[in-house]
Amino acid sequence: MKKSLFIYLFILGFLFNVFTYMYFSKQLAFEKDRFVKMEANLKSKYETINIKLTDANYFTLENNENAQNYFNPDNATKTIQFEKLIPVVTEKLLDLNVNPKGNPYIGQDKIGANKFIINKVRILNHRWIIADFSDGDYWGEVLLKYFINEDETVSFETIQSLLYHK
Repeated sequence: MKKSLFIYLFILGFLFNVFTYMYFSKQLAFEKDRFVKMEANLKSKYETINIKLTDANYFTLENNENAQNYFNPDNATKTIQFEKLIPVVTEKLLDLNVNPKGNPYIGQDKIGANKFIINKVRILNHRWIIADFSDGDYWGEVLLKYFINEDETVSFETIQSLLYHK
């Protein structure tokens, strides 16, 4: 009886080990397959997002070679690096927000108690800027012209302003 009990336990242990081995080997194969599918899915999403980002950044000074050449012409005695120009122009425009009446280049008069200030700025090319502004209640956008003067100051001119309904 003792002998048959050991044989049954041995067979039961052997079957338990076989089933455990099969379970974990199939689980490993399943996880590898799942990982490969997830990786392919993430690569596809990354490529889609990268294409959308490229399309969204089409109208920027960083991606417009013709506008960049405006600041670095071949026959110029003085060139401007557009990488350094973008933060300078943005900062000069945002510095005008401290005006008590609001930013003067928004093209909108003060409506309520708050002044209009520029929140976001996108430099489109060597001449135009689009900016988002608000006073906390009203929101709008403005299209600006900018000029780099000979003394390296920046001047702005409002082309058109748009105020959204509340």
